[in-house]
Parts: sequence; structure tokens; C-alpha cells
Amino acid sequence: MTTDTERLMAADTASVRDDIVVCSFYTDDDYYRAHADTLRGNVEGLGVQLELEEIHKGPDDDWADLTRRKIGFLNGVCLANPDKRVYWIDVDCSLLAFPEFIASTTADLIGFQRGFGTPSSIGYLSKTRFWEPCFFGINTTPAARKFMADAATFEREMDIKATDDYFFEESWRANGANMTFQIIPSPAMLSKAQADSGITPFFSFGASGNVAEFKDKVEQHSAIGGKAVGAVGGALIGAMSGRTAAKHVALQAAKRVERALPVQAAHRLRRIADRTGVTHRLTAHTAGPGSTRPSTQAKLVNWMISSGQKGDAAAVENFYGKIEDRIVPGKPEIAAKEVANSFAHYATPERPGTPVALAWWVKPFPGNFGDWLSPLVLAHETPNPVRYIPTTAKTNDPHLFTIGSVGRFIKPSSIVVGTGISTTEHLLEGSASYHSVRGPITAQALRDSGGPDVESFGDPGVLLRRAVPLERGETTGRATLVRHFTHANVPLVLPDHVDEIDVRMSHPARIQAFLEQLVGSDYVLTSAMHVMIACHSYGIPCGLINFEGLQNAVPGTGIKYADYSRGAGLDKDYDPQLIRFDLTKISLEDLVSQVRLSDDKLDEVEQAMRGGVEEYLRRAE
Repeated sequence: MTTDTERLMAADTASVRDDIVVCSFYTDDDYYRAHADTLRGNVEGLGVQLELEEIHKGPDDDWADLTRRKIGFLNGVCLANPDKRVYWIDVDCSLLAFPEFIASTTADLIGFQRGFGTPSSIGYLSKTRFWEPCFFGINTTPAARKFMADAATFEREMDIKATDDYFFEESWRANGANMTFQIIPSPAMLSKAQADSGITPFFSFGASGNVAEFKDKVEQHSAIGGKAVGAVGGALIGAMSGRTAAKHVALQAAKRVERALPVQAAHRLRRIADRTGVTHRLTAHTAGPGSTRPSTQAKLVNWMISSGQKGDAAAVENFYGKIEDRIVPGKPEIAAKEVANSFAHYATPERPGTPVALAWWVKPFPGNFGDWLSPLVLAHETPNPVRYIPTTAKTNDPHLFTIGSVGRFIKPSSIVVGTGISTTEHLLEGSASYHSVRGPITAQALRDSGGPDVESFGDPGVLLRRAVPLERGETTGRATLVRHFTHANVPLVLPDHVDEIDVRMSHPARIQAFLEQLVGSDYVLTSAMHVMIACHSYGIPCGLINFEGLQNAVPGTGIKYADYSRGAGLDKDYDPQLIRFDLTKISLEDLVSQVRLSDDKLDEVEQAMRGGVEEYLRRAE
């Protein structure tokens, strides 16, 4: 049976229904024009009518001025389409599908709860506004159109500094008691999707980053009744008091300060925060929302992970046994155990010599293939134990940085081998010791930051075929798809000959099994760069892909692909190729090319790795 999601994803540009219209606008600059082009192809590809208009940004207009123009624009679309449900979407967001419960809603209004909240936090429990109008539906009913007309009147007649949210809320408070409404479940948003929710995500959020900057500069609402949140909300805030609440407030304040500063000053502030450990303290994981004292269960998980970092595999098993005595372990506990075992594998005292301190990114648990290549490749280059340190932690002790787009967190005491960046937004630490970087784009960013001129390039992930020797023989006759972990919940339709494997792992035994499947495949499609790098190391035919409408889901500006390609000495930049969600309608083989990296390049990268390890051992004596 064909679902509505599959039907709409399979639609071409011809409209499949004439009772709905999606609308948005964008400013006349290259950044938002690019988002508009993406959205246009995205929505029209679903077979849905789109009204998309370019507006002029005047010299005195700021972001708040522009957002309030959404009200009049949306009301105009409603007036022009009296018999169609009208849906607004912010231009930097995406629709993965247009499910029937959205398209055929009978409610006056449909949208996400403020903050993409769940039923336990609905309404004014902890928010002063009801709706999150980045995606918002207006029905054809008199009540719905009156709501929109009143919002337009408020925006036109109220001489205040305010965003679109303010006028939506004013009209909601005036009309809500007489309206029906439908809240879209939060798992319908891609980043909050849950595998066992039964809800297919259809919406991807693309915040422009201006909300926090203008929060204290535009008119705000207080909650209904003049109280901050009411009795229950007050209890929740009380429970959140202490370090967790303080950290949240500090993080938001830091973001506002940073955005208010000129670019260079913001870069210097961010650099100071990274080097002094402020970033680490503000972003470190806590036991749970509102928790200042972790539960016994959370403590056991933390002790298990800490034991793994010390190389104590027996203690990992002991603490996991204690967790099993209390609960039936779920996905979080099982994932944490894999990570603890992975730490223990590399830090084990059975490996002789001085432990080598390595900074790498370990989350999301149970790990991400590309990030956990760092200890795997390093362990191949040295018999010594490998000791984990957080990339964001403050330290003056020597430590290695290798695989990953984590150049922002390099410190004066770092020893760098093959590290890269995902954006040129951040300054790099020029006083660190650089044996190599991922590619010439990172090298230029380092020079622009006042650092040395590094001429040795190469992502250490290219050494996989030496760290895990595998040869391609007869293949399975099947292809393999590997998504970037941010694409885990995208509703794809796969051909029968394509198998899918998960990129989320950390233990070297799982990584080896993963690589064996890649090597045995006819070809690989992936949206994860380090899976492509693995394919290039072994010579597996591979296509790097991304999904239309989700170009911004993977962190960064996309420079890392060219940085890797040029650093590896390839003949072209291997940037992602955009495809739609239904892979049965695409010639997948046309996306694939075969690359096998030269032994000379691997020798260069391996020489840099060995030089970095030797420097670390000298400095650690």
C-alpha cells in the first residue's frame, strides 16, 4: 500500500492537489536567494503549489523589520486564495513531504508548539507565546481567516519594534478561545524524529540565527495572566535552578554578546572562550534536563564511561551489571556501554608505554564512524595506549589533534596532524605545533589567523587500508547506502538492490565489520565524508550525496569536501551531489566514481602521523 508520504515524495513538478498553497518570501541578497532556490525545488518537487516572492531590504531595515512583513504577505496570500489552505514556511526550512494530516487538516490553525514542545509543555507552561510559526497553516474557515486578518491589522497599526511572532500572538490571544487548532507532534521535525514514534518526519528547521540577537531588542510578551509561567511552570523553573539553569542562561547570554560584536571581535571572544574552557563548561553534557544532582542510574553510566577512559574493561562490565540490576538497559545505556568499551580498548594498560593523549569528538553515542577513526588510526601508528581528552577541554598539556573538522578547538599545546575545518568563520590557534592539516583551505585559514605556512596535507582517514588491511575480491552484487548521522531520520525510498548500514559506531570491531561490508559492495552511496574517504582509501566505487532541501543539515559551509579532495591530491573536488528522497527514480550508478588514493599520499600522511606521535612522546617525558 502506498503511503501519502511516498505518493507525494514521488510526485514530479505537476501539482497533485489544488486545495493547498505553500508560501514564503526572501530578501534580495545572494544568501537568501540560494535558500529560495533550494526551497523552490524542494516544494515543487512534492507536487505542491508554491508562492515565493523576493522582497527588497532597505538600507535601514533590520531582521525584525523584515520578519513582521510576513504578516501582511501571508494575509495577502490568504485573500488571494480564499478556497485553499495556506501554509507559511520560513525560506531556510525544508519540507521532506506533505503528509495528509497536514494537507487535509480540519482545524482552523495547524503548527508546531513554541519551542517544538511536547504535550507535557504545551501552551503557557514555560513559554510566553503559543506558536512556533516557522511552519504554520491557515485553513479556509471564517475563524482562521479572521485570525490572519486581525494579525495583519495589529501589524499595520501597532507602532512598536516587534517581529512576526508578536503579532501572531496578539491575534491568537484575541481569537484563540473561538478557534480549533492542531499541534504538530515534535517528532515530525527531522532533528526530533524518533525511530519508534510511528511519525515520519516531514519538516527540517533552518534557523537563521537572528532570534537570539533580537530577543532583547524587540517587544516581548508576558504569559497569560501576567505571571511568568504559572504554578506548574514555576515548579519546573525551581527544579532547574542552580548550575544547569545558570549554564543555560550563560550560554544564551554568550551567544547574544557574540552576535552583537563586530566580526573580528566576536572571533577573539570565541577564541578566548575555547582556550579558557568556557565553551567546554557551557556545552558539556549533563545528566538530564533540570538536573543538578544526577540520578543513581546516571551516575552508574558516567562511572562506566570514566572506567573505560581509564582502560579498566573489568570495571566497565561491573558498572553495566549494576545498571542491569536496576533497569532493563535501553538504547542510551547500550550506546554508552559501546563507547565505554571503545575507550577501554584504546586506553588498556595491555598496550605498553606512555599513554598518548588524543582529542577527538565522541558524540553522539555510540559514536560517529568518522570521529572514531581518530583513535583507530593513531593506535595503528603507535603501540602506546591512547588516552581520550575532550576537544573543548582546557589544557596546557601536550595532546594530539588528528581526524575531524575540529580545528576551532586547537590549543597552544596541541600537536596537529591532518585536522581540518568546516567553516572559515573561526580563527585557528597559530602557536600550536602543526605537522600537517587536512588540505589547502585549512592551511590558508591558519595563515589568515597568523599561524605558520603548512605544506603537508592529508586527512589521516586515508590510512584506513593500512590500519585495517582489506582487499576487494568478488563483490555481492548489491550496493550500500550510508547516511550522515544528521540524515538518520530522512524518509528515503530505496531500490531493492541497496542495503543500508548505520554510521553510528565507535568500537574497532564494529568499524572493521562496517568496512568489510563496504569493501564487499558493488558500490557505496553516502552523505558522510569519512565514509567516502574510506572508499577512496580502499578503491571502492563511491558516490557522495546530499538530499534536496537538507543541504544545511550537515554542520559547516561545505568547504571540507574541497579541502579533503585537494589535500588528498585528487583530480577534482568531490562535493555532494543533490538527490531526492526516492532513490528508485535515480540512476544511482551515474553518481558513482572510483578513486584509489596513491601510496605516495598515504606515505606522506603516515610520516606526518609518526612525526606527531614522536613529538608528543618527547614532550610528555
